[in-house]
Amino acid sequence: MYLQHLTKKTEIVSISEEKDLIYWTIRLGITTEVLKSAIRATRCVTLNDIFVYLDKKDIKHFA
Repeated sequence: MYLQHLTKKTEIVSISEEKDLIYWTIRLGITTEVLKSAIRATRCVTLNDIFVYLDKKDIKHFA
């Protein structure tokens, strides 16, 4: 199980630069406000945690 965790790639959602913010909003199909809210609410920047938040809030997004 530990080995699986090491091989699983974790994507980090970085929005520190405008181009990064635009990339993630286009990739996820959500607005910048929704993305920023998800990051604030989860206090996390991993893509998986943001997906979980969006799913719980029933916010449509691209996988």
